[in-house]
Amino acid sequence: MEKLKFDNDIYNTIRKNIKKYRRQRKMTSAELAELVNLSHDFIRQIESEKTAYNFSVETFYKISVALDVSLDMLIQKQQ
Repeated sequence: MEKLKFDNDIYNTIRKNIKKYRRQRKMTSAELAELVNLSHDFIRQIESEKTAYNFSVETFYKISVALDVSLDMLIQKQQ
């Protein structure tokens, strides 16, 4: 059986992708926060590499909808 490879830093991968797609859409973190009904500070914490903050699947889903990207796009490790 093939050994599975896991992203040991999945939250950091997601953080980077959220920030990347938000910026591509020329959206501020405050605008994203408003769309997903979360505080601006919470979105900043999610995007911050300094804060080891975990978030729920529901939050992850809402952000993907607001950014108009699939969940799998948010978990793809960037090259």
